[in-house]
Amino acid sequence: MLMRVAEIWRYPVKSLMGEQLDRIELGPNGIPGDRLARVEDDRGTVTALRKQRMVGVHARIDADGEPEVDGSRWDSPEAAAAIRAVSGDAARIVRAEDGAATFDVAPILVATDGALDELGYDRRRFRPNIVLEGVEGLAERGWLGRKLRIGDAVLAVSEPCERCGMTIIHPDTLEIDPDVLRRVKSELGGVMGMYCEVERRGSVAVGDQVTVE
Repeated sequence: MLMRVAEIWRYPVKSLMGEQLDRIELGPNGIPGDRLARVEDDRGTVTALRKQRMVGVHARIDADGEPEVDGSRWDSPEAAAAIRAVSGDAARIVRAEDGAATFDVAPILVATDGALDELGYDRRRFRPNIVLEGVEGLAERGWLGRKLRIGDAVLAVSEPCERCGMTIIHPDTLEIDPDVLRRVKSELGGVMGMYCEVERRGSVAVGDQVTVE
C-alpha cells in the first residue's frame, strides 16, 4: 500500500480545537495560521494541561487570515468571553505580532495510521498536523534524520514527539482517561508521532503520495 496523506490539521489557537483542511501551502513556519495565537494569564501561557476545557473550544482561521474562537474574531468581546469561561477570568488571547507561529519543538507534527492503530484511540488526542496512511506499525521511528516528500513539499524528520497530559482529554466529551498516557508510556515508550522541519515549501493535499528518502 502506498503512503498517502489522510488528514491535515491546523490549530489556530494553541490548545484549542483544531480545524481539518483539504489542502495547505507549507511555508518555513509550517501551516499558515497554525498556532497563530495563544492564551495567557498572569502566570504566563495557558494550555489545556492546566485548563482542560480549552480543548473543546472551536478555533479556525477566517478569510482575512485571522484566528476565530467559537465563530468570533480573536480580538472580539465574544471571543474574550469564550476564553475566560474555560481558562479563567484573567485569561486573554494573544496573537503573534509578526505572524509567526509558536511551536513547542518544530512546525509540523506527523502521525501515522500504523502508530495510531497500536493504541486505537481517537487520533485527535495526539493533535497531529499531518496524518499519513499506509504505514506499517511503528515504521515512522525509522524516519529520524530522513526526508518525507509530500506533494510539492519536503519535510526533514527532526525528532520523535514525547507525549504529554493533553492526550488524556477526550476531544469531544472532555472526559479524562489517564490510561491513554499510561499506555503511550508503557507500550510506546512515551512517543507518538515525529516532529518535522520544512526543508522545501510547497502544496500538500489530502490524497498526496508520500515517499521517504
